[in-house]
Amino acid sequence: MTLRSPTTGRPLVADTPHSLAADGERWPVVDGIPYLRTDSEGLVAVALDHLDAGCPDDALVALLTDQDAWWTGPATDLGELKRLVRERDTVTLREAMALLRFGPVADYFAYRWSDPTYLAGLALLEAHWRTPATAFELACGIGHYLRELTRVGVACTGADVVFAKCWLAKHWVAPDADYVVFDAAVRWPIEGRRFDLVQCHDAFYFLPAQPLMAARLRDAVAAGGVLAVSHVHNQAVAGGASGPARAGAEWARMFPDAAVFDERQLRRALLAADAPLATGWSDDPAIEAWSLVEGAGAPSSLAGGLVIPADGATLLPNPLLVDGSPRWPSERYRADYAAGCTWTGTAGDPARTRRLVDLPARW
Repeated sequence: MTLRSPTTGRPLVADTPHSLAADGERWPVVDGIPYLRTDSEGLVAVALDHLDAGCPDDALVALLTDQDAWWTGPATDLGELKRLVRERDTVTLREAMALLRFGPVADYFAYRWSDPTYLAGLALLEAHWRTPATAFELACGIGHYLRELTRVGVACTGADVVFAKCWLAKHWVAPDADYVVFDAAVRWPIEGRRFDLVQCHDAFYFLPAQPLMAARLRDAVAAGGVLAVSHVHNQAVAGGASGPARAGAEWARMFPDAAVFDERQLRRALLAADAPLATGWSDDPAIEAWSLVEGAGAPSSLAGGLVIPADGATLLPNPLLVDGSPRWPSERYRADYAAGCTWTGTAGDPARTRRLVDLPARW
């Protein structure tokens, strides 16, 4: 994967097995993940010092301390991070997130396999599936969507601003994808590359400079390719939006050519195994969030594919169901997702509703 400098745009080449360089600049590559954050020069230097000294685990610990600029949760503990690196081949995903002190974000990632926003995103992709050979995901988190795409043979690149998320994705969730860490607000290191599918799920609403982000995502789509963006919040939603939101007309100006879906319609189509109906940028206050695609044509029926676990998958009872009733990991999680969950009833195919789930081996 050829990357470009996030500061100059020049091609980066490997000057050592653990670093990429161009004239006057050098960037660390830790556990196969390039770290190209321009606002973290100190951390870049520390990681390179450790790598050059033959101490890759110390470089890994350093990068695992990094977080989003908006992070208000607990700070990491060096002792816990050293334990995580030392025991990374045996700890579970949930144990790893606890040692990273992900707080409530750990609940979001650990149980995302059945949450309504994730299922709506899968439904959006399958309804507009054009058999992509390549895909790029901005704000990929710990790789939930990349896991599904790589398992059907798509060559994927995931990007996030937090190294720890890409590292969790690589080691626990979607090991067959490539990853790169960079700040979306500056020059993208994938500049000039084109992908058959470009996506951003449950994250676009908090990105900076959103019109610019929309243009950059669009620029990354190959001729005949698809742009998919799920879960952008409706400013008019009854009770108030659960995150940064815009009116439908504002989103329409940003994505003027998009086919737009109420996420409830996507979940309905998933359960019914038929095609979702486009909604448009309605100001209906009952719509919590929209999902959109560009370049995809009419939606198809959700007969299988991404929304149904792959053949041979080991399906387990949803860990949020205890004796047939929901047991929410927190009140915040219940408030965010209970109303839209498909797995709290008893009707329907248990794999389609997610009463049975396909968890990673070391979940």
